[in-house]
Amino acid sequence: MLLLDGTVVGSDVIAVGERGTILRSPDQGVRWERIASPTRATLTGVSFATLAAPRLGWAVGHDAVILATTDGGRTWTKQHQGENLQDSYLDVLALDASRVIAVGAYGVAAVTTDGGRTWTRKKFTDDDTHFNRITRGASGALYLAGERGTLLRSADRGDSWKPVAAPYEGSFYGVLPLDGRTLVAYGLRGHAYRSGDDGATWQPLAAPDPALLATAVALKQGPLLFAGQARTLWISRDQGRTLTPHAGALSTGVAELLELPDGNVLALGEAGATVLPKP
Repeated sequence: MLLLDGTVVGSDVIAVGERGTILRSPDQGVRWERIASPTRATLTGVSFATLAAPRLGWAVGHDAVILATTDGGRTWTKQHQGENLQDSYLDVLALDASRVIAVGAYGVAAVTTDGGRTWTRKKFTDDDTHFNRITRGASGALYLAGERGTLLRSADRGDSWKPVAAPYEGSFYGVLPLDGRTLVAYGLRGHAYRSGDDGATWQPLAAPDPALLATAVALKQGPLLFAGQARTLWISRDQGRTLTPHAGALSTGVAELLELPDGNVLALGEAGATVLPKP
């Protein structure tokens, strides 16, 4: 089963993927139960309001669909569906109980400021480049990563976006904020870059091999993990200054890495859900 995103909700893990799949694990990835889904469209992103309202969450995907839950992911309803079913949302970020941002292919974006009662289509850039991932930094700044060297930053909770000077013109699959000023951007063919000044300048990182990097996570104990293409699992123990191969890479592609409450790492992707040992 292809799983494309997931999140930790209290003691549970919620994962989403192909054909409208929604799964819940109550024991950190050991056992999984299927949750009834109101769609058959592939789901690509899921996010919860965390401290603001931990039981409120949203999932997005193909067919311009947006789902919502009010009980921590145990039940879901179709909250919104865009008029153009060719639109595909690729990621979603819940800033709080009211404000949620969904982004996706060909520059599509939608924002709600009332918890999903209404959604407004937005245009963040003039280009129709895919937005692959939206993340939030320690300072509250938001970052968008996408095709053709697209890196954007918002300092006003997504009301406006400004371009970040990109270090290369290929696709980025994410920006990993480490603190208020330090970022690591990663993407195709092992391209990874570190910035210590919030994206004003970038330093390239030597890649162990030219593999697609689809996801990265900063673990509470300090290391950073990167994964994506099959047999790719890289680790950094110096806040993104260097990358080295790490044991335990899967033979299948990985779309998302999550740190579990017990310190293990959950890999979601072509092989479904796999618990990796603590690095």
